[in-house]
Amino acid sequence: MTAFDAGAIVLAAGATVTDVTTARIPNTLTILGAVAGVLAHALLSGGTGPWLSLAGLGAGLLVFFPIFALGGLGGGDVKLMAALGAWLGWPAVLSLALFTALSGGVLAVVVALSHGYLRQALGNLRALARFWMIAGVRPEPSLTLEAGRGPRLPYALPIFAGLIVTLWQR
Repeated sequence: MTAFDAGAIVLAAGATVTDVTTARIPNTLTILGAVAGVLAHALLSGGTGPWLSLAGLGAGLLVFFPIFALGGLGGGDVKLMAALGAWLGWPAVLSLALFTALSGGVLAVVVALSHGYLRQALGNLRALARFWMIAGVRPEPSLTLEAGRGPRLPYALPIFAGLIVTLWQR
């Protein structure tokens, strides 16, 4: 395990604890986490380190931004991905996004089942697909994260799980 891996784990663990307990990921945590990742790369990796870190930050920001823009993900989750990208670099962000999405899907089904909400969630997905076919891909106001009445999923948890799998599979 590298110092960069350890920094990412500490950041993701802190975000997970705050997201689970408060349903928020503080800007202070994600911004300082991103700055620390870039600085760590600058100090420990030599000349190309900060560029790899900044590319990771950008990739982390871009990978889930479309879901945020459609109202399906919180801004703290997107900023957490960017901060983790600063620690891991851009190639690892792609694996992190894939494993996060997979673990997020599994966890979403578990949460929906435990709250008796799975039928409604699947109905919402069908309604969203129909809406997009008619109106184009844009937020459907009644099905956004803010308007939703279903159980909440602290998405830092699947991000943390995705991080662990990403680091393990290296």
